[in-house]
Amino acid sequence: MLAGGALPSPWDCCGGLSNLDYSKVDFSAMTLLLNYVNPTDSTFTAAVLCIAFNPLFWNVVARWEHKTRVLSRVCGSPYTACYCLGAVILLLNFIRSHCFTEAMQNQPKWKSLDCLSVYYAGLAILGIGLLFVISSFLALGFIGTFLGDYFGILKEEKVTSFPFSVMDNPMYWGSTACYLGWSVMNASPAGLLLTVVVAVSYMIAVLFEGPFTEEIYRQKQKAALNK
Repeated sequence: MLAGGALPSPWDCCGGLSNLDYSKVDFSAMTLLLNYVNPTDSTFTAAVLCIAFNPLFWNVVARWEHKTRVLSRVCGSPYTACYCLGAVILLLNFIRSHCFTEAMQNQPKWKSLDCLSVYYAGLAILGIGLLFVISSFLALGFIGTFLGDYFGILKEEKVTSFPFSVMDNPMYWGSTACYLGWSVMNASPAGLLLTVVVAVSYMIAVLFEGPFTEEIYRQKQKAALNK
């Protein structure tokens, strides 16, 4: 504690950021990364945009539908509207995967990863990811997977069977594992970096989706109690 009771600055232990000698910072790791990844490449940029756009799209559209019910009215029923949105999401995910693969193919491989043992490790990761994605879909069904809650199609109880008994949001993390495995199989630093973007985009989506979905079911329970 300083004279007069003032607390020291959190940077005082280092003498302040202005006193750091940046000439001694090791940028070799960043230089090595940039030797393998060109973030200005058009296919890489397209992949990043697709990755970021997809969860933004379905969250915005689903919340808009929950508030207005426009899609349900246009399609004639909430079920038809949910199936239509699900089809669009599947198409967007196909485009995302295509852009992801194109970005990997347009950038150099990491020679240290380009071997049979690493390829099989990536294949195993991909298999685990597919297991979580497929089992999540089977547990939730098409409606549950593609945001049926936002269309007013609510489940009677929370799904707790595998893979939801193992982790929260297994569909998202399974999908991330698929991209990770695919990147490892292709020995692609660009793919690994894009996988990080996928994970971050899903983490952000969960922050918005989780509380909103819980609020939907709280409203359902409140309405049931008031009957």
